[in-house]
Amino acid sequence: MPGNPVEAFDMAFQLAARLGEAMQRALAERDLTPSRAEVIYVLARDGELVQRALAEALGCTPRHVTGLIDQLEGAGFVERRAHPHDRRATAVHLTDDGVATAQWMTKSRHDAARAILGDVSEADLAAFLRVVGLILRGVTA
Repeated sequence: MPGNPVEAFDMAFQLAARLGEAMQRALAERDLTPSRAEVIYVLARDGELVQRALAEALGCTPRHVTGLIDQLEGAGFVERRAHPHDRRATAVHLTDDGVATAQWMTKSRHDAARAILGDVSEADLAAFLRVVGLILRGVTA
């Protein structure tokens, strides 16, 4: 039956699962998890942050961020530094390897978007974006 919401829901889950699996495989090749990659993404987007601000940006606890930063620092992606204006705070910034990884993540995202959606017409993409926007507003509210 065309327009069946349950079928659309099931297909959305299939798409999310396949995209998630592909992302996890690509990240695993660089010894990253989605959570660690998100830290790199936020630092690349926002620049150096104190851990509390990073926790807020990620929507998690400062304790969880401490563990992520410990792992990323051990792998050479980030570095802790004394905050330039608040000697009680520690700032987290990307190392050269972290910057290179953020650039790889951006390129990979663009390449995957072109590979998956490159043959979809502009009209269909516009309709897809409109529908996904409606759905996201519904599940976010």
